[in-house]
Amino acid sequence: MTLSVGDPAPDFTLPGTDGTDAGTRAYSLGEFRGQPLVLVFYPNDNTPVCTRQLNSYTTEAARFDEVGAQVLALSPQGVDSHQQFAEAQGGFAFPLLADTEKAVAERYGVLGPIGFYRRSAFVIDPVGVVRYAHRAVAGLTFRPTSELVEAVRAIG
Repeated sequence: MTLSVGDPAPDFTLPGTDGTDAGTRAYSLGEFRGQPLVLVFYPNDNTPVCTRQLNSYTTEAARFDEVGAQVLALSPQGVDSHQQFAEAQGGFAFPLLADTEKAVAERYGVLGPIGFYRRSAFVIDPVGVVRYAHRAVAGLTFRPTSELVEAVRAIG
């Protein structure tokens, strides 16, 4: 069964970057109840499209802030890779979560036919229901900030 708009968002707990001296902490879906959440699944650290995508969302972070949305970016690389990627880019405005077992990607239906992450985005409302879902076929482009912000605004 594929996760669709109107379905409850599957919960998860994953390690991720947090920008502190410790550098990492565990993140769970439940801790963001009460605010909109934008989940961005990206295939790989340090690749051209992923780098453009995450830098774009960082540059436009104020637009997510205006609608009270938290962004979380997930990929199958480990936290060490995420930290190096973030440092090389001057930091991102949101945590990078390590879905090394691809379990969260599987629950959200974003794994391609041979197990690769498909570039995808979900907007989850404050009570934990999926209100927007996009799964790329080829993954050469990403959803623009304006589209994701509009999806958050549409929650009402």
